[in-house]
Amino acid sequence: MGRVLTTAVVLVTAATLSLSAQSDRPRPSVSAAGPAYCLTPHNIGKLFVGVTNYGRLSFGNEIVYFDCFTGAKVPDCQYPKGTPTVYLYKGGIWIGGVVGKDTLVSTGEEHNNWSREFHPDVSPYGQFTRRSIIDASQPEYFDAISEQDLLTTYYDTLTGGNPYPSFDGLDSRAHKPLGIEVHQESYAWSYGYADDFILFSNSITNISERPIKDLYFGINMDADVHRFVPDVGASEPGTAKAATNGRDDLTGFLHSYQATYYDECEYLDTIQMAYTMDNNGDANWSTATFGVPNVTGVRFLRQPHDDETLSFNWWVPNYNSAYDFGPQKRANYRNLGSGIGQPIGDRNKYFLLSNGEIDYNQPMTARVSVNDPEWSYPNREISLALSRGGDGFYLLSLGPYDLDPHETIDIPWAFVGGESLHVDLLHAHLNLLFGYKPDRYLSGLNWEPFATNAVWASRIYDNPGVDTDGDGYAGKMRVCILDSSLVAGTWQYTVVDTTYAEGDGVPDWRAATPPPAPKVWLRPSVNGIIVRFNGYQSETTKDFLSGLVDFEGYHVYVGRDEREASLALVAGYDFKNYDIYAYNPVKKPKPGYELVGIPATEQEIRCRFSGAEDPCGDTLLDPDLYDLTNPYRSARFLDSILYFAPHDNNVHRLGIDTPIRKLYPEAPKPELDKPITPDMLTADGYLKYYEYECEIPSLLPTVPYFVNVTAYDFGSPKAGLVPLESSKVLSVQSAYAVSSADQLGDVLPPVYIYPNPYRVDDNYRLEGWEGRGQYERINDRVRAIHFVNVPSRCTIRIHSLDGDLVRELHHDVDPADPKSHHAAWDMISRNVQMIVSGMYYWSVEDENGNVQIGTLVVIM
Repeated sequence: MGRVLTTAVVLVTAATLSLSAQSDRPRPSVSAAGPAYCLTPHNIGKLFVGVTNYGRLSFGNEIVYFDCFTGAKVPDCQYPKGTPTVYLYKGGIWIGGVVGKDTLVSTGEEHNNWSREFHPDVSPYGQFTRRSIIDASQPEYFDAISEQDLLTTYYDTLTGGNPYPSFDGLDSRAHKPLGIEVHQESYAWSYGYADDFILFSNSITNISERPIKDLYFGINMDADVHRFVPDVGASEPGTAKAATNGRDDLTGFLHSYQATYYDECEYLDTIQMAYTMDNNGDANWSTATFGVPNVTGVRFLRQPHDDETLSFNWWVPNYNSAYDFGPQKRANYRNLGSGIGQPIGDRNKYFLLSNGEIDYNQPMTARVSVNDPEWSYPNREISLALSRGGDGFYLLSLGPYDLDPHETIDIPWAFVGGESLHVDLLHAHLNLLFGYKPDRYLSGLNWEPFATNAVWASRIYDNPGVDTDGDGYAGKMRVCILDSSLVAGTWQYTVVDTTYAEGDGVPDWRAATPPPAPKVWLRPSVNGIIVRFNGYQSETTKDFLSGLVDFEGYHVYVGRDEREASLALVAGYDFKNYDIYAYNPVKKPKPGYELVGIPATEQEIRCRFSGAEDPCGDTLLDPDLYDLTNPYRSARFLDSILYFAPHDNNVHRLGIDTPIRKLYPEAPKPELDKPITPDMLTADGYLKYYEYECEIPSLLPTVPYFVNVTAYDFGSPKAGLVPLESSKVLSVQSAYAVSSADQLGDVLPPVYIYPNPYRVDDNYRLEGWEGRGQYERINDRVRAIHFVNVPSRCTIRIHSLDGDLVRELHHDVDPADPKSHHAAWDMISRNVQMIVSGMYYWSVEDENGNVQIGTLVVIM
């Protein structure tokens, strides 16, 4: 039976919800406007994936490929962002239940790309709502959970007039709706420990007048993991072709993984996550690299309760029923419509949602014998081939729940990635593709990043050690016994270490955050870029978990494009502080040093540990002198043996150890109990004390540089958190290393252009001069002629030798923009055609009618 009004999955009356189902608006119907279908991406972390307002992730062969907010193209799931990879072709939710005598399933995605069974409202009611914690001054900050919240509501109520109709192939009928509303919220972060997953919360409300019995919620995924490259022979911009095979994937289920954040004791973290990976990471022998070495999957963010059933099913579809395959237990054997793989019709989909099976991992298929007592014997013609890869689907599902009219159930889940699953080029070939040792193959993969990310996803959902509802319970603890002794004939624990492993069961949806990034300005200079930044927010914001101002330092990055992998660290600054390690004689498995507390300054170390009469004034206690080879024995605490290690690099002397310097070194530090006076502020209203500057020299003037400044904290070793750094790619800015507006004044030097001549045989793209980060565009759509020293507002014209106008560009850029004196022409004519070889005239005309003229040679 289903479960009603339990504490783990709360059912509430619709009157308590602020969802559009409780408004007086009618349910979605096909009108002249129609449902406001929308696709928009989560792209702030490493996972770049499109989310829809009709229950689908990514889109496969959908018509819509563009962000409904910006119009920008949204690729299939990239991981990491900015790479020519696909880790999810299409996926979506499945919801099934029993309504009267009907067994019904509504899907956001299935084998048929074109049908839709969930629909948003008409515009503007059906559009996404976006929120973000990035900027507290913006209206999007209110009630935000993450750096990128996406909120939407969609319905399964349409019975006729569906613009994307679906059909039940088993019962030969049109789709029957469940009569539900789904309010979906999804959250993403850019932080180092949280940028490999996206969290979802799906609230399902019965908006019909009939109860839904035994409801199940599932996530269906079709990954098709592969890598692609630009199709240089294509005539259309943005055309790409697959470079590797998306039909050699492997699907499985990660039950648990050894916890990585304990030194003395061993524990297993329960993961229960479905996944898809490429069978060998598309190993490239010539370059000794992998094309798609990573893995993605989904998990529910809490563990199933006793009255819930978790199911995991995978299948590889085939139009030939003999080869249409998915694992089935002997006790549950069922023809699913065209075989035992792809489910046809609502009743067969519901069977997979509710069967309670946890399928074996795909590489184990050929291991199932004809006499296996549990699993049906797979077709021997295909079992070994399937063990080595296929075009697979999986469904992870949870239930049952009974949902009376106007009741709601909340399902939290996560889409998770893990980098570097494949690390050995030979591993898959030796153990799977040319040999068959599936156990050795699976155990030899690098599961740690994937499992660690899955654990952090659940920790954000329900923070361990946080008593959210104030009932005195803060979560399940793990007790690590470090030492014991025999007392009165009984062994008793003498030293134990306790750590919260789970939360209190009440959702928090809170992530530990790095300090806010500083405010950044760029000012170009000749062959360099000057970076100004203000760190008031970075250096004064408290961490919500510790309550401490945990700011540690800044990093300055520069790169040739905005991808994280392209950004190089060129300067840094951090506080001078030290990690303290104390000797623990009862540490297991053997005595040794362990980290104590948070980093401390020289003064703090002296005050805490010096045995001098004036401990805080003891200059003889120099932490740099007492490392692991020369520990410090405290005269105040005779049993304490300590050593100190610099936390980070201790690059703290501004303008000496680092090119970062204070713009106003004499400015006083603001105090909370004293007012801010005008002399403490810059001309644009920022506190002078937190103003910094860094010059990046020796740059080429002919290419754009991407620059960002991040702030980072000192981490939380006890919580297993490494130092957190604000995003390297969020709010990255670009500039050319040419004279800026304030340097040039009112009189600009002569305009010049480059490259001139433009030679197609110089392979500018291959050399990295054009098309960086635009791998999906063909060569003819990344070419450019650059104009330097142009006025911030001007008109650029290109003519043929005969005087015909080839192209006219209107350059209108704020003079404060670091690129205001730079413009580029994409070598496309006003007729939207690529230009041909020849000589051209160019002219630049400013607002006052002043004109500069030159010539350009193009050799195609």
